[in-house]
Order: sequence, then C-alpha cells, then structure tokens
Amino acid sequence: MKAFSCAVVGATGMVGRKMIEILEERKLPVSQLFLFASARSAGKKIPFNGCDVEVEELTPAAFSRGIDFALFAVSNAISREYAPTAARAGCTVVDNSSAWRMDSTVPLVVPEVNGDDLASHAGIIANPNCCAAPAVVALKPLRDAPGIKRVVISTYQSVSGAGVGGWEDLTRTLAGEAPAHFPYPIAHNLIPHIGDFESDGYTGEEKKLIAEIRKMLHLPALPVTATTVRVPVYTGHSLSMNIELKTPFSIEEIRTLYATAPAVSLTDTQQNYPMPITAAGNDLVHIGRIRRDTSVENGINLWLSCDNTRKGAAGNAVQVLEKIIFC
Repeated sequence: MKAFSCAVVGATGMVGRKMIEILEERKLPVSQLFLFASARSAGKKIPFNGCDVEVEELTPAAFSRGIDFALFAVSNAISREYAPTAARAGCTVVDNSSAWRMDSTVPLVVPEVNGDDLASHAGIIANPNCCAAPAVVALKPLRDAPGIKRVVISTYQSVSGAGVGGWEDLTRTLAGEAPAHFPYPIAHNLIPHIGDFESDGYTGEEKKLIAEIRKMLHLPALPVTATTVRVPVYTGHSLSMNIELKTPFSIEEIRTLYATAPAVSLTDTQQNYPMPITAAGNDLVHIGRIRRDTSVENGINLWLSCDNTRKGAAGNAVQVLEKIIFC
C-alpha cells in the first residue's frame, strides 16, 4: 500500500491524541505526520512511530504542503473554517465535530454500516456522534432483516465524551470540589442533560443522535426517540435500546445475527454482559442482555457498551481513513 501524509488537527486534545495513538497502533503507512493545534499548544511534541513530532499552530496556510489526509478533532467553528480550506488544497478530511454531519453533500460514515457512502465524498467526511456510531452498528443487522419499526434509546455516557473538561470534573467532584464543566457534580450522580435544551424539551445531543441514526441507516422516516445521560464513568458509553421489529423473530435468530455482524462482540449470558470497563481499549460494540419486550408485538431489548474514544470517535475516524485507502 502506498504511503501517505496525514495531519491530525486538534492534536493535543483527548480525541486528537487518541487518533495519533490509533494511527500508530494500526500500523498505517504514514510517510509524514503533521500535528496542528492552537497557538498555545504550538511547540509541544507528541511521540509517533519512535519520533517526537512537533505541534504546529493551525493557520490558513497549514494545508498548502500537499497533505493527503487530515483527521479533525476540533470544535464546529474551527472545522467549518478549516475543513473546506483543507479540501480545496486536495486533502481529504475526516471530521469528528458535528459541523458537517447533517450536510446532505457530506457522507456520515461508520464503515461497517454504510461504508459505500464514501464514494460520494467531495473532500469532507463526517464522523458520527459517539452514541450514534455504536447504535447503528447494533441496528444495521436488524434493519437488513427482519426490519425496524421503531427505536427507543437511553444513553449512559462517560465523562470523556465531554473532553478533558469532563474528565477533570469527575476527578474534581470525586474529591469534593465544585464542578467547573458540568452544571452539577457528576461524582455519585447522573445528569440527564447533554447539549443545550431546545424548545421541545429535547437536548441537542438527543436531536443529533436521532438524526444521525436515520441518515446512516438510510431510513429518514424511522421513528426514533432518545434520552441522553452523563454518568460518573471515565471512559465507555453504554446504551439501552428498545427496538420494535417489523416481523416476528426468535431470540436465537437475533443472537445469530449479532454473532456474525461486523464490529460486534456478542456478550450475552446471565453472568456475562457488556460493561464500559470490559469494552475499553478496542473498537468493538459489545452487545448483550438481549430479551423479548413482551409489552409490544415483535419487540426486543438489548444493552451495549463501547469505548467512546475509539468506536465513538478516534477509532472510527481512523477506520474511515483505512476504508478510503484500501478501497
């Protein structure tokens, strides 16, 4: 495979550092790595493949050096400013912010679910929300057969999903200090509030989750509802999913679907089930607690956990890059 140059934008943040780690871990043929961040981070050095790579300040001229690919782990505002600049310079961008996810001209991709959508990209590819990614991995086998009628999701999202500030707030409030990032202490607590509240009572995170699931599954009218909750866990998101299917099924048929589904680890016995602590450190979506919902016709409940810094963010972005390179 031909070597390529790659940039990580937002290299000193939690997701950016994880992107660098996974690029090295997966032994991609990166001929030159460029690291960009804010002016205050410029000059820092981050190890990669046995060398220390110096972080540069992100500027409009940053992509004028013929960089092949860029992984963005920055805010919506920075992405909207710099991703088009990079694309115009011939760089293919995989962006982890929500800036481009619902743009009809930008594919939103989990490779195991809708990797074929990459064929339509015009220089920018969106990486999904940290709960939408594992959700569609779980839903795709059911969409294909027997078909999905309705989905109800409750999320249990770790503090790392809120970046370094969220991580530090858990440590801070565990020590009895006041929160600085979340509106309430997260230690020994649950906060059913991720993103800004909207006029209908849903939060932005809940709206993103619903819209992104529909887009990636190519089911724009799929009935989906969600409640998103921040929990006092450092790493690892979990989802409780209630799914009404279109046709009758057996639980063994559902388990068989998941036993062969890509990116899935089936962990489904009474004493062995997914948890954030066991999902940490890999790119799989761990699915278990599969059982019939007897309150509706053709309903099931399931539980999943995944490492949100990987499949929910950096890991999926690198897998998108791999999909482009190998295809």
